[in-house]
Amino acid sequence: MANAAVTTGETEARLAWVSQARCRGGNPDELFVRGAAQRKAATICRHCPVQLECGADALDNRVEFGVWGGMTERQRRALLRQHPEVTSWGEFFESQRRRHADAV
Repeated sequence: MANAAVTTGETEARLAWVSQARCRGGNPDELFVRGAAQRKAATICRHCPVQLECGADALDNRVEFGVWGGMTERQRRALLRQHPEVTSWGEFFESQRRRHADAV
């Protein structure tokens, strides 16, 4: 039963950020384009309040297609190759944010 509680908690956390996504009311097909059009599609994410959560979710779940968290398919693949040790991208991004804040 503990696993069900964890899964429920994870689902609730995901629903919380998804409901704040800037792309939520748009046409999802705009984010599932190919090639150079992905960079243009990623501009939708530029001012999204949950950009990091979205990108972390896509990386954690190894989502292969579409623009997620302002990252193209190629950018996500590169991050996964560069950091194979990462088990939680949300934690990774948060540690990077703290490190950057401390440096400023």
